[in-house]
Parts: sequence; structure tokens; C-alpha cells
Amino acid sequence: MTETFYDVLRRQGISRRSFLKFCSLTAASLGLGPEFAPTMAQALETKPRTPVLWLHGLECTCCSEAFIRSSHPLASDVILSMLSLDYDDTIMAAAGHQAEAIIEEVVTKYKGNYILAVEGNPPLNEDGMYCIIGGKPFLEQLKYAAKDCKAVISWGSCASWGCVQAARPNPTQAVPVHKVIRDKPIIKVPGCPPIPEVMTAVVTYMMTFDKIPELDRQGRPKMFYSQRIHDKCYRRPHFDAGQFVEQWDDDAARKGYCLYKMGCKGPTTYNACSTTRWMGGLSFPIQSGHGCIGCSEDGFWDNGSFYNRLSDIHQFGVEATADKVGGTAVAAIGAAAAAHAAVSAIKRARNKAPANTGENS
Repeated sequence: MTETFYDVLRRQGISRRSFLKFCSLTAASLGLGPEFAPTMAQALETKPRTPVLWLHGLECTCCSEAFIRSSHPLASDVILSMLSLDYDDTIMAAAGHQAEAIIEEVVTKYKGNYILAVEGNPPLNEDGMYCIIGGKPFLEQLKYAAKDCKAVISWGSCASWGCVQAARPNPTQAVPVHKVIRDKPIIKVPGCPPIPEVMTAVVTYMMTFDKIPELDRQGRPKMFYSQRIHDKCYRRPHFDAGQFVEQWDDDAARKGYCLYKMGCKGPTTYNACSTTRWMGGLSFPIQSGHGCIGCSEDGFWDNGSFYNRLSDIHQFGVEATADKVGGTAVAAIGAAAAAHAAVSAIKRARNKAPANTGENS
């Protein structure tokens, strides 16, 4: 019988109090509210762990590095224990034929009931020979593992969009996972790498509710990709006020002004960086003084220099660029000041005028 998530925790000596705290904090990170914590706890106590095959194609392994560094409580033990991570050639002890036999065993034994997680992407050129796993093209391994899975998670921008491997001129003809696997639900979790807590929260949601989270039209979980980084950025007030960094390390940079003119892609990038942040909520690139490069967006590698500023940013439903918004804000402040001065002058004039006695002079 397959262990439940809670069974694994108890075996590792984790207290029920810590387990319930994990459920509460995870529910909060998913935006579900505290009333869902008991539901999450019950699900993790009773449901058997879901078998997972985690494959690696063309990639740099940064998604795995991010995942295992999630600072969410108990993440290093709990999240990996939540899954029955049967195959991951980066961290597994098995090797060679012994490792590859695990894929066939999971596909056969858990047909229709396992999750396929994919990090990286398949190259199509030369029949996939640009990426060989276990003596076979990764393309072949991917198709075989996906044919009977319940769902696919595309970790990172490589699996979601193609990323640098698919950038022009793309000699290997690398493509994102959804260009090869077309008959399965695919959850895209883009980023280079994705935020660790976003990755673990997506897994937790799927384990708890036995369904995929609500996705946007591009296949990304809405709970983390429904708002632009710009919408919740702490530098946003400076953008609205027309206060921008003009050169690296100028006085405006020291004051923490908006990085839009330095090429920040926050106004066109959908991700949770400005709210969830990195390293346990410590910081994110914009807070560290560098503009967003838009790594979670499709084709970001081919969208020009990371330091070319965006030329057409619409705000508040108004057709205007960022410069016009800033200029309008300054003009509005000037207009408001002028109006205030005019009103004040009228009031002073009225106060000085003699009282009307109602008699004709």
C-alpha cells in the first residue's frame, strides 16, 4: 500500500503541530484562506502519495535547484515526501539501466495516475539526437512517459516556452513541451527559474484537491500569474509620479526610483516576484536594484536587449506611454496647485470685501 503524505511526516518525526502549521501557511500562500487548512490536512492525511516522473531535457537544472531551496516550512523534506518522486535523474541514487527501468515500471503500474514533471525541452532536429538520455533521444523518453500520465507540469521557461535553447537561430529546433505533447493537461510554471514557493504551492494544490489549478489562457496558474510584477511593485508610486532612474548608480537609483527607463520589463511580465519574492520573501531583482528581464514571458530571450526600455505602457485604461503618464502626473500636480491657489485667492478677496447691507449706494 502506498504511504500517505502524513505517514511519511510521522515516520520522519515531524509533529502534528508542525504539520498543521504547514497546511495553514500553504493555504495562505495559495490565497485559499484559513478555512481551507483543515481540508488540506485531511487530504494529505488520507490520500496516497502521487507517483511523479521528473524528466530533464535541454536545460541548466536551475528549476531543480530552485525547487529544493523552497523556504516554505518543511519544504526540503515535506514537499519531496509529499510526492512519490520515483524518477529524477538529477537527484536519484539509481543510475543506468536500473534508473531507466523505473520509468517503465511507473508508466505500467500507475497508468493514468501519475504526474509527469518536465524540466527543459526536447530538440526536434536530427530526430532528437541533440539530447540523449539513457542512450535514447529525450524526445522519445518524453513521449513514452507522457502517454499515460494524468497531467504534465512544465517547470520553468525552457519547458513552458523554449527559453534560450529555442532562441534564434535555434539550430537544434528546440521546442516547448506543449508542442510535442498535445493530448494531456499541461500546467506551465514559467520563470528562469520559477519561484520555489510557486513550484511547491502548485504541487501542494494538486495533491490536496486532486485537480489542476485554474489556468490562464496561456496555461499558467492564475493564483501566481494573474498580475504583472509592475502591479504590486514597491517602486510603482515612483513610476506613477514620473520619477525614474536615468543611469545606474545615479541619485535616483540611490533613492529607489522606478527602473522603467533602465529596461525593466515588470509592466509586461506576469509573475509573483513582487509579492512572493525570493529567498523566503527576502528580495527580488527589482528590490536588488536591477530591472525585471521578463524571464517568465514567452520568447523573452528574443525580445531585444534586457536594457532597452519599453516604449508603449498603458496605465489606468489610458492610452499613454510611461513618459506621458509621468508627465501627466506632473502636469496634474501643477494644475491642482494652480487651482488651489485660485480658490485661495477668491476666498481672500471675499473675506476683504465689505458686507452687503442690502441698501443702494
